[in-house]
Amino acid sequence: MFLGEYVHNIDSKGRLTLPAKYRAELAKGVVITRGVERCLLVFPVDAWETLANDITSLPFARKDARIFNRFFFGGASECAPDKQGRVLLPNNLRSYANLDGETIIVCLDKHMEIWNPERWRQAEEDMEEKIEIIAEGLAELGIL
Repeated sequence: MFLGEYVHNIDSKGRLTLPAKYRAELAKGVVITRGVERCLLVFPVDAWETLANDITSLPFARKDARIFNRFFFGGASECAPDKQGRVLLPNNLRSYANLDGETIIVCLDKHMEIWNPERWRQAEEDMEEKIEIIAEGLAELGIL
């Protein structure tokens, strides 16, 4: 389970150090892809395979499913962390998420997000404005 928020820097070679406490879980490798909010998504290989199976089972005849498949899989990259827990973020993914230097890694149970700090601050503001309404909706569903 991934929890918390971390500030890490991308080095001059485009590598990002993943949080130390999760390196053992991520040692088998990760898949990094585009997130819909201009961040990057990081999945351990096992979690990626489960999600990939769900996505590829979407009806091919649906245009929105084909578009999402292109977006999600076309931008994906398999990465193996080195001994220091660093992964190389491909140029296309760094460019997509506007990542250079400082990043925010947000841990979300089964995956992580990598954010540009300014975009993350904007996302946090948006989240804070909406969280009360979202929590009420979840309570109606019996989740909270």
